[in-house]
Amino acid sequence: MPLNRRTLLGRSAVAGAGVALAGGVGVGPAVASEARGHGHGHGRPPKRYSFTVMGTTDLHGNVFNWDYFTDKEFDDKAQNDVGLAKISTLVNEIREDRGRGNTLLIDAGDTIQGTQLSYYYAKIDPITAKRGPVHPMAQAMNRIGYDAAALGNHEFNYGIPVLRKFEEQCDFPLLGANALDAKTLRPAFAPYVIKRVRTPHGRDVRVAVLGLTNPGIAIWDKANVSGKMVFPGLEEQAAKWVPKLRSMGADVVIVSAHSGSSGTSSYGDQLPYVENAAGLVAEQVPGIDAILVGHAHSEIPEYFVTNKETGKQVVLSEPLKWGQRLTLFDFDLVWEKGRWVVEKVGASVLNSNTVEEDPRITSLLGDEHAKVVAYVNQVIGTSVAAMSTADAPWKDEPVIDLINLVQAETVKGALAGGEYAGLPVLSQAACFSRTAAIPAGEVTIKDAAGLYPFENTLEARLLTGAQLKDYLEYSAKYYVQTAAGVPVDTSKLTNAENIPDYNYDVVSGVTYDVDIAKPVGSRIVGLSFEGAPVDPAAQFVFAVNNYRASGGGNFPHVPGAKQLWANSDEIRNTIIGWVQAKGSVDPAEFASVDWRLTRDGVPVF
Repeated sequence: MPLNRRTLLGRSAVAGAGVALAGGVGVGPAVASEARGHGHGHGRPPKRYSFTVMGTTDLHGNVFNWDYFTDKEFDDKAQNDVGLAKISTLVNEIREDRGRGNTLLIDAGDTIQGTQLSYYYAKIDPITAKRGPVHPMAQAMNRIGYDAAALGNHEFNYGIPVLRKFEEQCDFPLLGANALDAKTLRPAFAPYVIKRVRTPHGRDVRVAVLGLTNPGIAIWDKANVSGKMVFPGLEEQAAKWVPKLRSMGADVVIVSAHSGSSGTSSYGDQLPYVENAAGLVAEQVPGIDAILVGHAHSEIPEYFVTNKETGKQVVLSEPLKWGQRLTLFDFDLVWEKGRWVVEKVGASVLNSNTVEEDPRITSLLGDEHAKVVAYVNQVIGTSVAAMSTADAPWKDEPVIDLINLVQAETVKGALAGGEYAGLPVLSQAACFSRTAAIPAGEVTIKDAAGLYPFENTLEARLLTGAQLKDYLEYSAKYYVQTAAGVPVDTSKLTNAENIPDYNYDVVSGVTYDVDIAKPVGSRIVGLSFEGAPVDPAAQFVFAVNNYRASGGGNFPHVPGAKQLWANSDEIRNTIIGWVQAKGSVDPAEFASVDWRLTRDGVPVF
């Protein structure tokens, strides 16, 4: 329906253009009355114009509908597709339907990190090298014709030089009104861009796009930004810029915000700002028409927030990550009192799995894609024995021990020589996939990375013995209570309360039993460190992924625990680097049974 209405509007607008622009004097009174919005009473309807702003977010280095870790086409349970090549086809269809001049295309950040494609052009064949390559994301977005993109927090993962080079390679501005130079407190990037959209009715529509990024960059990428840039809150910076944009003549103000809509934060009291502030911006800052939301990796087709000061509805939309969805903001404008006014705005999302990849994009980057496929299939070492996650949901398996070993060693190295160097380091890991495996013999990058399919990064938090016990009790909810003597069927043993495998954590560095005959909350038995019961007051360093540390899975204590260290390297890349450095992986060196399932003290397996 909206397509037909729009096509019709477009045609009638063009047909009426001659009349609206012809001989000013004769139509004076009609135009005047129409401008006051009473024109229809005098036989002349008011001038109207409609246009569409398309939006993507959290592309995370996805150009092709390809999973470099499985080395095949991307697939998930919902049959989603990923990548800019698919988005390009959707964008072409909308431009064809609405008229290219009646559309804009923007992004809400997290562009240059997340796949091995983006890793390759940051680290292996870096864009920062002399006569280095042009980043595949810049090439694709330039060809598609983006008008602007906000900065995401992951833009800073590879350091400011890589980000600046990417910025230079883009034919569109990277926006970040709240990314400030640490010394001058002036914007370190363009805060906004004003685009002029031509109408058939004389004056152009001036569309301002304000870019806001995530204050969490100050914590997550401390090593890269400390002393160089600061990241104040989104609400405060929007309140500063939106009135400026209106006074500069913006008819429409859109915010592209790399910040979820929930109003929550994962960094506790470490920063005085809110991480997921898009809804608060809409509520608190008057003068915004629409917000393209990013960062949270959720799908929000259309969500209205009422501005507290004006009572006006602001529309928010978040398209799903990795190029799985394209948001459409449809604006209907009316000419009133000598200016364009937004009469109505709505949002919707399109699914990229409904279209084929755009061959212009796949052929443009075919060589880069082939290089990265060859790279992930490269041998980085050998393994003395095969290791698999098949039984990891109910047994302490060497392959999970490997993840914990790498994490614990990384954290120990980072804290060496510092205040917390004397404390024992524990580590958490989960079985992300029951089909991950390290083969005996040659190990490729793809094999190592397959153990950790998520782009999580590593942190160190400070926990007490009592908090550790609570954490493990919470994790042990994953098992269905099974009385002693009853036969155990592994297909019915796990995922109690629909808890996914990735929310069952095991902890290395301590030993314990999980008694599945007991009720939830009293299952952890014999929790010991170095052979002695864990003292509830003892302190431990906890190597933990950023998803857990920021509240993912709702595990107790960790989100509020003191952060001792964090970095922005993906854990999977840390594992790859570890295997490369060792050359040979031998489970006999690190595999140990630290936990087991029991019933009334008797082991289940």
